[in-house]
Amino acid sequence: MKRLFLLAIVFTVVLSACDKNKDYLVIIHTEFGDMKAILYDETPLHKKNFIALAKEGKYDSTQWHRIIKDFMVQGGDIYAKDDTREPEGARIPAEINEKFQHTKGALAAARQGDQVNPEKMSSSSQFYIVDGRVFSEAELTTDQMKLNQSISMMLQNPEYDSLKQLFMDLQQQGNYAGMNELALECKGYVEQELSVNLNKEVDPRMVETYTKIAGAPHLDKEYTVFGRVVEGLDIIDKLADVKVGPGDRPVKPTYMSVELEMVPKKEITKNYGYEYPAED
Repeated sequence: MKRLFLLAIVFTVVLSACDKNKDYLVIIHTEFGDMKAILYDETPLHKKNFIALAKEGKYDSTQWHRIIKDFMVQGGDIYAKDDTREPEGARIPAEINEKFQHTKGALAAARQGDQVNPEKMSSSSQFYIVDGRVFSEAELTTDQMKLNQSISMMLQNPEYDSLKQLFMDLQQQGNYAGMNELALECKGYVEQELSVNLNKEVDPRMVETYTKIAGAPHLDKEYTVFGRVVEGLDIIDKLADVKVGPGDRPVKPTYMSVELEMVPKKEITKNYGYEYPAED
């Protein structure tokens, strides 16, 4: 009897060691193809929650309910399937880690705004995947809000009616990217005319990243990034291209399902280039 007990202990230890050497690969099925993602050990609450929901099949048949091209695709509202709302007590404490940026493919938790959620707590199920775009250094280092306010002030003067007309034409065309470019072109002139400084201090790492890689830099340090798409980035583009209506909701519903596959960590590193954090 004692021998059987010892064998059981040895088996349990061996099994635990095997589990430590493996991790879940998340497979997100869409009508356009599959995305594969890993979840970060550095965000244990979010990782554990996502895995539990996926194991229970909660994400299956949920919609990508908010899509903004060049920004992100959002889904995973498990409560919408039953036409209910997320209980406030179900939210997850923020696990914001500055080393995880909102580059293309970043998987992050959706949340309510700061006004009602100053602790930046995450939704218990909704997540988004960054589509993003590449930014210029001028965009990243300019106080856009202050620039826009300064230009609005200038355009009240009839002297700038021709410039005002340029902005109005772009607005009527729905060319907001063009409006942004025009505002940046005016930056030096605005600073000179109004004697204002429109620069802002930013982390050099942000400039280094987002001038080369597509992303959504304004979300950094505001939302919990808890994983990354390691295969199928083109699927994000296909989702981002769907036609949307009011509230950025797809006109034709598009659904997901989520599958988990236990894979050796060495294989994940070899196949997808993800390096696991060193264990203490």
